[in-house]
Amino acid sequence: MGAAFVEEACIMTTAPSQITSSDEEAMILAVVRELVVEKVAPRAAEIDATGEFPWDIKELFAENDLLGIPIPAEYGGLGGTFLTYVKVVEEIAKACASSALIVAVQELGMLPIVIGGSEEQKRRFLPKIASGEHLVAYALTEVSSGSDALGSMRTRAEKRGDTYLLNGQKIWITNGSVADVVCVFAVTDPQAGSRGVSAFVLEKGMPGFSVGNVEKKMGIRGSPTVELVFNDCEVPAANRLGEEGEGFKIAMKVLDKSRPGIAAQALGIAAGAFEYATNYAKERVAFGKPIGHHQGVGFMLADMKTEVEAARLLLYEAARRCDQGSSDVTLWSALAKLKCGDVAMSVTTDAVQVLGGFGYSADYPVERMMRDAKITQIYEGTQQIQRLVIARALVGR
Repeated sequence: MGAAFVEEACIMTTAPSQITSSDEEAMILAVVRELVVEKVAPRAAEIDATGEFPWDIKELFAENDLLGIPIPAEYGGLGGTFLTYVKVVEEIAKACASSALIVAVQELGMLPIVIGGSEEQKRRFLPKIASGEHLVAYALTEVSSGSDALGSMRTRAEKRGDTYLLNGQKIWITNGSVADVVCVFAVTDPQAGSRGVSAFVLEKGMPGFSVGNVEKKMGIRGSPTVELVFNDCEVPAANRLGEEGEGFKIAMKVLDKSRPGIAAQALGIAAGAFEYATNYAKERVAFGKPIGHHQGVGFMLADMKTEVEAARLLLYEAARRCDQGSSDVTLWSALAKLKCGDVAMSVTTDAVQVLGGFGYSADYPVERMMRDAKITQIYEGTQQIQRLVIARALVGR
């Protein structure tokens, strides 16, 4: 088990279950797999160790048109399906969860503009997001709120003529320190509760808009997670998405399509860890034969494989329903997020166990994958919130 085995074995030569929707998708995925093997996997350990945003990987993705997959072609994107997008995130996350977030957060941040933006706003912002010239972030969570992000919101946006003055702060904002554009939610009518929230597009350099604390995290260390501060930040009314009070509706629609992206990241982490553990179990010899031939380890691998494939099928079905605009997309997005997040945590934990002492060492990637997996059970709605969403879809409120 030499060092060369460490990253190479993260990507198996056999592709995952292929449920492709087009020849174009197959071509995109072939390119992504090549980029992951040649460029992303060799950088993954360093990205984790330094905790620095991988600008080279971002440029690589931009050059290969991976940052605008679901953006309509008329706004500079590929106009690809949501199913293609989640498969791309999955493939990247097999090697590096932080790098996968570059694609996933680009989609998350552009969704409010696609969903609630005017034609003028779409043409103003989306082409540079699609090309990767601009990175985008999504700012919803605050200190006083987590799962109740909209109901407990305190950031205020007060209208002054043709501008709004924003005051407040957001926390846990992924890529907030590197983004050129941030979609921010703020209260415009304090008396209306969550129905008094509006959405705005803020641009880097606006006076009164600054980056605060940078979090030190267990995992996804190459993806900066920061506090954003607004101190009398002037935002043109032309940067408001939709009408006042439509922020809640926009945010809910965003979650329906952002949760599968995180599910895809979780699935990729799980698949990468499973593939590494399987290769290791074929090579590592104990008691005269490869450890995978021992029933104790072989049964673990069998369970890991079953869970990964079950999660994959659930995610792909959720993605298809997103593409179809199904009325039950909220339910399926929650199902996918719940299953894939739990599978990521269980499979990476078992992968560490398969490798034994080596699994606990930073010289091998499964300990990083285990640390990265945990966040997929927390952000974009905790697993408890997913269960609440699923239960309400089944029996009502």
